[in-house]
Amino acid sequence: MFDPEFTLEYTTFDADEEGLREAMTSTGNGYFCTRGTAEWEDMGEVHYPGTYSHGCYNRETTIMGGRPVLNEDLVNLPNWLVLKMRIEGEDAIRLSNVEILSYRHIYDIRTATVMRKIRFRDRKGRETTLHSRRFVSMAHRHQSGLSWTITPENWSGRIELVSALDGRMTNRAVARYRELEGRHLDPVSPRTFSADTIALKVQTRQSDIYIAQAARTQVFYEGEQDCLDVERDLYQMEDYIQQVLAFDVTQGTPVRVEKLVAMFTARDDAITEPLAAAGRHVVRYPGFDEAYAEHEAAWDELWDICDIRVPREPRVQMLLRLHVAHVLQVCSRHTARHDAGVPARGLNGEAYRGHVFWDELYVYPFLDLRMPDVTRGLIGYRYRRLGEAQAAARDAGYDGAMFPWQSGSDGTEETQTVHLNPLSGQWDPDLSRNQRHVSAAIFYNVWRYYQATDDFDFLADFGAELMLEIARFWSSIARYNPERDRYEIHGVMGPDEFHERYPDVEAAGLNNNAYTNVMVAWIAGKALDVLERLSASRQTALRARLRVTDEELETWSEMTTKMYVPFHDGVISQFEGYEDLEELDWDHYRQKYGNIQRMDRILRAEGKDPNRYKVSKQADAVMLFFLFDFNELQPLFARLGYDVDRALAVRTVEYYDQRTSHGSTLSFLTYAGVLAAFDPESSWERFMVALESDVSDLQGGTTKEGIHMGVMAGTLDLVQRYYVGARIYGGALMFRPRLMDRLDGVSFSMRYRGTPLRVRIVGDKLTVLAEVEGFRVPVRVGVADNIVELGAGASHVFHIPPVPAAPAAPDHHELPA
Repeated sequence: MFDPEFTLEYTTFDADEEGLREAMTSTGNGYFCTRGTAEWEDMGEVHYPGTYSHGCYNRETTIMGGRPVLNEDLVNLPNWLVLKMRIEGEDAIRLSNVEILSYRHIYDIRTATVMRKIRFRDRKGRETTLHSRRFVSMAHRHQSGLSWTITPENWSGRIELVSALDGRMTNRAVARYRELEGRHLDPVSPRTFSADTIALKVQTRQSDIYIAQAARTQVFYEGEQDCLDVERDLYQMEDYIQQVLAFDVTQGTPVRVEKLVAMFTARDDAITEPLAAAGRHVVRYPGFDEAYAEHEAAWDELWDICDIRVPREPRVQMLLRLHVAHVLQVCSRHTARHDAGVPARGLNGEAYRGHVFWDELYVYPFLDLRMPDVTRGLIGYRYRRLGEAQAAARDAGYDGAMFPWQSGSDGTEETQTVHLNPLSGQWDPDLSRNQRHVSAAIFYNVWRYYQATDDFDFLADFGAELMLEIARFWSSIARYNPERDRYEIHGVMGPDEFHERYPDVEAAGLNNNAYTNVMVAWIAGKALDVLERLSASRQTALRARLRVTDEELETWSEMTTKMYVPFHDGVISQFEGYEDLEELDWDHYRQKYGNIQRMDRILRAEGKDPNRYKVSKQADAVMLFFLFDFNELQPLFARLGYDVDRALAVRTVEYYDQRTSHGSTLSFLTYAGVLAAFDPESSWERFMVALESDVSDLQGGTTKEGIHMGVMAGTLDLVQRYYVGARIYGGALMFRPRLMDRLDGVSFSMRYRGTPLRVRIVGDKLTVLAEVEGFRVPVRVGVADNIVELGAGASHVFHIPPVPAAPAAPDHHELPA
């Protein structure tokens, strides 16, 4: 019996839904991840076996209309799953050639284990039960395993099992990319290490990464430990190797098949080369049950740190845990030991080609307060690519570091220059590389990590350098306008993405995107703060190496008081000139198309320019209220000379909510966060959409191409940061709970500045306990004006004050220009 709060289950087979289910039931450990494809199925229109590992990218060129198009992809690695059954020498069993009598596809969220329990009748009337179980070890990063239990129900006879490693894989998961080159692997060699162990080595075609897998396959009578002496037959090619295991079975007597697999790449440490490492490890692996027990124990430890309990909302409970499991499959302690970023679509699909975007902005807050060593490792991905960001800035005529919108292997810009519109079939120009705000997100992430951990060594050794170089970039891209006595930023895109330029204007980019400008004002001030925190010797050394002048520091100081922020009709303007755009007939398009999330594609397919309309893909100016509390924003605006009130958030959010198509899953997440303060019911509705977006594939076919890391981690952060209200102010971890009617009884663990905490809310009481085990330093926590310091083993019960009424939002509110 499976715990419903830790179980995702499908009780019928649906070919149309299988791609989605394969993505949702992936198994991974932060080093590599494998889609939940059935072992006996081949790549085709229904099934897509895929295995992906951090950093295994390859670059290929496609000739399109005589023009070379260069793309880098996260490579679909050799398929280690292959296990097929033939009965009495007939064709291998597939779901399409048998009658399915019963079917269960089960995902055990607690251990990221995918299982299938199938009873089928073949064409000869033989009935067989097959129970499959599969994991990628969280205990040992190179290890994975699968187990079959086969029970012949009404027959006896001979079975042949095909156990293989298939290096013929290509990248074909995303339909709109299939015109692009998808071959990324070249064969190297197959090999055997023992009678029951086969291995395969391949190499990426351009990036020269060797990947090796070794598989040990054994057969047992159920309940016995000694493996059967089966007949084995070997067949191999350059990029494929298989063993056929033949043996007799008896009616009603189960047999167990175990396939243990090791995978290494040339990017791993402490190995001589991948093939030898894979073979050496797999022959040492214990049996499936022992390996699985170690895997299960590793997950138990993670759940103690990462679980979020919401006892009053069973559906929310299950989905939050599903999201935890998926986040940890991509970002675990194994990841921290690797040169890895956060692919926006995880490690179980090929959407966005496995590139790293700004989505880490939504991922890190959950990790910061639970597994900060993982965040530190992920930030290291950016630091190691600082040189490329500096070169990109220089090439564009700027100073400092300009990070790419899409990053892959080496930190160069991977964003396409054209993008396929599936509605029109046309390749449209892609200007999204102008989303320079990714650099602002990296700066924000470094600062929030430091706040959560007080990791001064990291700040001094790496973080400060990243932050200063990003601040230098923004000060060089900003221009001073003497007529306004303000700094301005031209030629960029905000998070919205639908607006790439002004209507009827050839030049790419927009002027004074409010989100970007406000972030830059904050960055300029925070960079000065960070510099002051360093020791005098470190300041001197860092400034000398980066050649930071006194004049630059003066400019940063001025930018904290003179950045221009556009307003219109009492709200923050998304960018300068936004108020002059045309309104869209939203009712018309909803009636005509139903799903209008990708209004840009709809408009372009109709021959219209999205840049002409007040239509946004996702939250843009609203992002400011998501990233910063009003207690942070108000003084920031005040320094800039803008007198804003609390109702500004209400007016701005309501204004853009009516003009946003929510074409990104991140948009519902962002609006849910900002609405929590003044419209809790609407916030909860958006939260539920975000929770369901992947498991229910609310975008209509995108999740099968890879889960959305940002929205999955972001829902977890919504609970801790917006509903429980955990934020860090002045060195204290403060709580401001909301939506307590739904979240009564919520509890979770946190790690603040190294000290483990337990947080629980019951009724109007919030309890925080500082645990003895793992205690590092006393920490300050509080609710409202009540702030206490907790030592080892100490706890405090806070009374939760009533949530104040939302501020009124008049139609118009004048703000200074």
